Amino acid sequence: MPQGEKHAAIYVRVSSAGQKHASQEPELKRWVEKADEPVTCFRDTFTGRTMDRPGFEKLMEAVRAGGVSKVVIWRLDRLGRTAKGLTQLFAELRQRKIDLVSLRDGFTLSTAAGRLTANILASMAEFETEVRAERVRASQAAAKAKGKTWGGSRNGWRYRSTQAKIPVILDLLAKGAPKAHIARAVGISRKTVYSILARHEGNRNGQGG
Repeated sequence: MPQGEKHAAIYVRVSSAGQKHASQEPELKRWVEKADEPVTCFRDTFTGRTMDRPGFEKLMEAVRAGGVSKVVIWRLDRLGRTAKGLTQLFAELRQRKIDLVSLRDGFTLSTAAGRLTANILASMAEFETEVRAERVRASQAAAKAKGKTWGGSRNGWRYRSTQAKIPVILDLLAKGAPKAHIARAVGISRKTVYSILARHEGNRNGQGG
């Protein structure tokens, strides 16, 4: 990156060598075509469970050297899957007056709503990582148990995953967030959000009666 010239920085990551960046690149390329400033791309083939990655470290070196105007990602979980690491990054970028734009999630740190969405998504990314690990451990245990299969457990995991998101959904609703925004933030369909809210309203009315 040339000294003294600020660039927009694109960051892309996949978890393993067997995965491809292809799913992220079309939207990022469309963004680059419309960009009115130079763009530099940073890449990693590394797990998102740690922020200690070669490409990400080079990105942060450029950020701290004052060479980055904004960071653009396809989706927040490509940047990382630890709530602590991501929220620390958000704070550092804001301190340095550098924006973070997530194309798929539809947020920017330049707005209060965007910062709320970013922090919720950071927590959800870590949550999904934890429950995925829990599912793997349960699958391994089930495979060892004679006469038992893993079939049928996946639905149970999905149910627990959705149930754990209900407090977040209700909190966003109380803060006046649109239902479509809530669905995108927690990673479920709008139909599921409406179903949860209707059930919650029914339970509240039943308790009031």
